[in-house]
Parts: sequence; C-alpha cells; structure tokens
Amino acid sequence: MQIRFLGAAGEVTGSQYLCEGVVAGERRRFLVDCGLFQGGRDAHDKNEQGFAFDPASLDFVVLTHAHLDHSGLLPRLCAAGFRGPIYTTAASLELLKILLPDSAHLQTADRERAERRLEKGRWHGELPTVLYGMDEVQTTLQQVRPFNYGLTFQPVPGILVRFHNAGHILGAAIAVIDVAIDQVTPSKTRRLVFSGDIGPSGPFMMPAPELIPHADVLVVESTYGDRLHKTMEQTRDEMVEVVTHTLRHGGNIVIPAFAVGRTQEVLLLLAELVRIKRLPHLNVFIDSPMATAVTQLTAHFRDALEEEAQDMLAWHEAHPEALRLRLVSDVEESKSLNLIRGGAIIISASGMCEGGRVVHHLYNNLPHQQNAVIITGFQARGTTGRQLVEKARTVRLFGREVPVNASVHTVGGLSAHADQSGLLTWLGGFASPPEKVFVVHGEPDASNKLAEAMRNRLGWKHVTIPERGTSFLC
Repeated sequence: MQIRFLGAAGEVTGSQYLCEGVVAGERRRFLVDCGLFQGGRDAHDKNEQGFAFDPASLDFVVLTHAHLDHSGLLPRLCAAGFRGPIYTTAASLELLKILLPDSAHLQTADRERAERRLEKGRWHGELPTVLYGMDEVQTTLQQVRPFNYGLTFQPVPGILVRFHNAGHILGAAIAVIDVAIDQVTPSKTRRLVFSGDIGPSGPFMMPAPELIPHADVLVVESTYGDRLHKTMEQTRDEMVEVVTHTLRHGGNIVIPAFAVGRTQEVLLLLAELVRIKRLPHLNVFIDSPMATAVTQLTAHFRDALEEEAQDMLAWHEAHPEALRLRLVSDVEESKSLNLIRGGAIIISASGMCEGGRVVHHLYNNLPHQQNAVIITGFQARGTTGRQLVEKARTVRLFGREVPVNASVHTVGGLSAHADQSGLLTWLGGFASPPEKVFVVHGEPDASNKLAEAMRNRLGWKHVTIPERGTSFLC
C-alpha cells in the first residue's frame, strides 16, 4: 500500500491522504479526508487546483470528522467525478448536513458581496472563488454512509475499517484500516491508523480519545505538538479577568469561535462560571446560524459528552435566566448587534476570522479600546485571527484597514486538540512502536517538536514528516 500526502503536510489545513495498492488481487484506491485549505492567498490557490488523481478512480472515502479542513472539498471531489461511498460516523453525517451547506452559502455570499463592492469601486484585488454550490453539497450528502464507533465494515473485499472515538468534536474518529496484503492468505493484514484530530487527555466537553493498541503504519496529527495547553483552572481565571474587566468598562466582548465544538465549549464554560458565581448574569449572543444548529445538535447528542458537560448542560436548561442566551437568526438581527455599545458577549464564526458574521463584529468593535476580543482556538498562518494573535495594529476587513484598539486575549485551555503531552499520552497507548509513523496536520515547528519527542521520549525511530505531494510505500 502506498500513501500520498496531498494536504495537511507541513501545515494544519487541507487534510487529504491518498492510499492505493493491490488488495485481494484488485487494484484499490481510497482517500482519507478531503479538506479545505484555509488561510491566505496560497490556500485559495490550492483549493482551486484540480485533484492530483482522477476522482472517478476512487473506490471510497474515509472521513475522520466533519470540520471543513477535513471535509470541505468533498463536494468538489464529487462534482469532479467521484461516485462512491463516503464513510464516517453518524454524528459526523449530521454535522456535515450543517457545515457543507453553510460553506456553500458563505462562498456564494462572499462572492456576491465582493461583486457589489466592486461595482461601487470599493473592492481591490481578486474576487472570492465559489468552489461549489448547494447542488454539489446535496449530491455529496447522498453519498455518505454512517457507521457508529466500534463497528467493523468492509468497503471492498480485503479492506476492513473501524472508527474509534477521537475525543475531538462530536463524531470525530480515529480510523483503523486493515488491508489484506496476501491474496493467498487473506488473514495477513497490514493495519493503517489515521488519528484524525486527537482531543485533549484532560477533557472538558468530549471524552478522552480511545487508545489503539496496534498499528503497522500511523498517520498522526501534530497541531499543538510543540506546546502545552494552559490548565482549565488557568483558563477559568483568564476568562473571568477579561470578561469582568471589559464589562466593568462598558465594552463588548467578541469571541470568534469555531461553530463546531468551540462555541459549545465556550458556552459551557461561561455557564459554569456563572453557576459558581465567578461571573454575574451574562448577555450572550450566538451569531452564527451554523453554530446555532450545532449547539442544538450537541444537546441532541448529549450522551456523547463528558459527564461534567452533561451536568452543566442540564443546569443551564434549568436556569436559563442565569446566562441569557440569544440565538441570532436572520441578517437584520445580526446587524442590530453592531448597535450595542456595551455589555454584550458575541460568539460568532468563523473561528479564524476569515469569513462569516464575525468579520462584521470585528469591523465594528476592533476600533474601540473598551472592547475585547477573545481568541479561543488555533489560528492558521495567513488568517486574520493569526494577525490579531500576533498583535497587528491594523487588519484588513472588507477591503479596508481597520485599527485594532480593542484588547486581544488568547485563552488557550479550550482547545479541542491534544497538546504535546496529550499526544504523547495517546501515542503511549500503542503496545509497540508502529513500523512507520508520519507526522502531519501541523506547522513545521510543531511537527518537528512532536517528532523529536516521539524519538527521544517514546524511543520510536521510524518517524517521518512528509512534505505535500510526497508518497511512501507502506
């Protein structure tokens, strides 16, 4: 079996791994993940490129989870000729029904907005690209085949797949793929394990990731492979300090948050701080149709949450006045939030500030020093969120330079990704070192530091950091 690394190699976004070889006497080809590249002009160019293979030649696709950097190019793949099944978990399918239509809508809306500004002479540079529309999304969703954790299925003769809980977001999975390597002796298999995104070992909302005892070949993420997260207690202290200071000075708080997972974690954290009386009653607005839908879906899948999160969800439902939550629906209501001069906590997508309604809230709140922006998740290079984290004095929004006078705070303990310690804990669950290990889904320093820790602390010798487009015989 050969693995070709077509995305998330040397960077965090665009997960895409092509696996091909002779299985049970037949030439087989399948894809693990098919994600959007995110962050800057380079990402746009990569998304617009054709695939490095014929999509019609794929037997199937395995999707580890629904985040767009893993799923966001699936409609483009199907439109380019892929007609086979897409295997993922049941919760991931429900999330795809929310994320992919929202992605298509945002692309179309951003294009139309840019065209209007161009007509008025207020847009400079290239227009945003629409990668796919609703028709392509609906076709894609019809090709998804869901399987629950722990169930083994056979996409084609000679290949068995099983999903394990990755502890990252709802439905996130570690994909274990057993491939028959001998036509004469079908029981002789080679196990490929794709980590997807691994959740933290000290969970707040999702359970800890399942340990996998054996792999011949491991492809592991390294988003935070070079650092340790702050503890939840430190995170609580930081959130209390920022919220208390900003509200006391009559400001608003804008929290750019990923609609899936992060928005719900922020809500649970705020509710907890109100419950234990570290924060007063709060006025919180979720201004993202997608985040609203995912929040409602999270309540539906509450049995999949960590017990502490289930208890907090139940408490908030019993005490809705303690944290006054407003789910913003239409555009006019969203615009009205920009008239609020203080006292509001606005949670909005996108999490990296690259599109969606949060851009409008940043545009209106960044220039005023009484306001605050709280960054709660990873910000890829080239994104507006990354510029804010790096203390840029201005950011470009809607073709204009906007001054950053509001305070910007990074709260690191809410990450849905394991830090270096968490990754090493998960990797330590293997009974013996895999024959080959590939470190992906991380910026170069993060991947290098994790690979170094695996060699030095776990004693693993065969660790490789692949470059995009490289292939390895496994």
